[in-house]
Amino acid sequence: MCGIIGYVGKEDAVPIIVDGLKKLEYRGYDSAGIAVYGKDGFDVVKQKGRLAALEERLKQSQLAGNMGIGHTRWATHGEPSDVNSHPHVGSQNKIAIVHNGIFENYKQIKERLEHWGVNFASQTDSEVIAQLAEHYYCGDLMDAVVKVSNAMEGSYALGIMCTDEPDTLIAIKNSNPLIIGVSEHGNFIASDVPAVLKHTNKVYYLNDKEIAVLKEGSVQFFNIDKEPLEKSPETVTWSMDSAEKGGYQHFMLKEIMEQPKVVRDTIQSAVNGNNKNILDNLDVTRFNKIVITACGSAYNAGVVERYVFERLFRVSVEVELASEFRYKDAIIDEKTLVILVTQSGETADTIAAMREAKSKGASTLSIVNVVGSTIAKEADFCLFTSAGPEIAVATTKAFSAQLVLLYILAVRFAVKLGKLSQDKEKNYLSEISGLPDKISSILNRIGSIQMYASICIGYRSIFFIGRNIDYAIALEGSLKLKEISYIHSEAYAGGELKHGTISLVEEDTLVVALSNCKRLYGKIMSNAEQVISRGAKVLLIGNCKDAKESEQLFFINLPETEELFSPSLSVIVLQLFSYYVAANKGLDIDKPRNLAKSVTVE
Repeated sequence: MCGIIGYVGKEDAVPIIVDGLKKLEYRGYDSAGIAVYGKDGFDVVKQKGRLAALEERLKQSQLAGNMGIGHTRWATHGEPSDVNSHPHVGSQNKIAIVHNGIFENYKQIKERLEHWGVNFASQTDSEVIAQLAEHYYCGDLMDAVVKVSNAMEGSYALGIMCTDEPDTLIAIKNSNPLIIGVSEHGNFIASDVPAVLKHTNKVYYLNDKEIAVLKEGSVQFFNIDKEPLEKSPETVTWSMDSAEKGGYQHFMLKEIMEQPKVVRDTIQSAVNGNNKNILDNLDVTRFNKIVITACGSAYNAGVVERYVFERLFRVSVEVELASEFRYKDAIIDEKTLVILVTQSGETADTIAAMREAKSKGASTLSIVNVVGSTIAKEADFCLFTSAGPEIAVATTKAFSAQLVLLYILAVRFAVKLGKLSQDKEKNYLSEISGLPDKISSILNRIGSIQMYASICIGYRSIFFIGRNIDYAIALEGSLKLKEISYIHSEAYAGGELKHGTISLVEEDTLVVALSNCKRLYGKIMSNAEQVISRGAKVLLIGNCKDAKESEQLFFINLPETEELFSPSLSVIVLQLFSYYVAANKGLDIDKPRNLAKSVTVE
């Protein structure tokens, strides 16, 4: 889970690569480095820590050149350190590489290379790639790259330079994202679009085992057999502003505030835009079972949607963690629809789950934010969210876009299955279309949420409870809090409190209770009274006008909406609450410790 960038062109590579690494730092931030081809060969500067530490080192160096590669790391093999940082250079100083992924059989190859007299400097699997490439190199860099790729097991995106070919940058990928950008002054490789958006909006998306050969004025593509490929560039519609903070202190806050537009754009795409054709043509009548599989927040979106799907069209829905789905020998067949939810479209476990589902004959439908991603290309059907680039590691706007797109999917399925009248469909779509304005109304009351968050710094554990669909969104509230504030939190179905959890409730415990299911208001308030009687304080979030604040009960009211779609409002408060708790602690909100944005390794 690292970020890589490379450049070959007319301009000095160093500032271009540093700027690109800043846009990729959400992918890893325990160390960073740059290698540039200079007049005497490779010049390398690497530094443990955040990118700012590397920038300080670069001020003291004479690093310059028109071709280079850069890397920001999230450690998998070898502790974060200067020597374990990328780029890695072979012991002959002939080949330099940057790598994102996991080289699964590196130990066996490393032992063979050591037997042949190769000395290793680092503890990483990635250095083995550089050393192996030098071992194979016989005057043809692409030939060496092909041999390395054929020897490797696992996932990788690679940028490779050789001193014998000072005008050539080569890239190859397998199960990890890699794009190729083209501009008038040079060409780029990168893990994600924001790294190159300052220079170009024309990009190529590499498929697995495809090779790109970049020179200053050309880009050529080949398959693993070195046969030429014809590829067409795509135009990125994101603006440069979407990858900048725009005056906000953190990307996370900016992305929270963007949600009315994101939700509105996603609805529009499903009702009248590109997603409409997929929704119109998908024959749901041939399925007797639906499985939603995802990881992290996307999994929580799936849990929410299970309630919506089953209520609207009465088909059995299972929600599976993608990391477990791939190993459980799932009971699925050609009458099963497997829905894959992912922001990046590159989540390793979700990719594996998709391929497992397809191998068993199931149809696959993906909910994805990134055009050209692996899951977007391989799934049988794909619906795109309209979130734009999401830079903060903790997802906000992409999650909201997933929710609303899945709502519309549920409504359309219900109509096709004859479970919903046209009038009811119209009412539901009207409720969904009203969500952006209701989200805006919550964002206009940001000060009150900030106030409640300010009193929560001292808590060591915070519990979230809800019933029915409120429990589903409580899962996301708990995850968001622990991701960025480092406060232990758990989410529970309200009725489960007395089955063990209430033993953890003591004086000055905070319990966040969600209540948007009117028929269950009395039940959740009973749970609130149970924890208050044991000394806890309760923050109640929902559409419950009868709630009265006290010394132990605080209340944040939500706009009234259809119960099934209320998670889209609850989550805004939960995101802001988590954000301000973390901000009050002075934490690095956009880059929480030990986490990376796109989990492209198992």
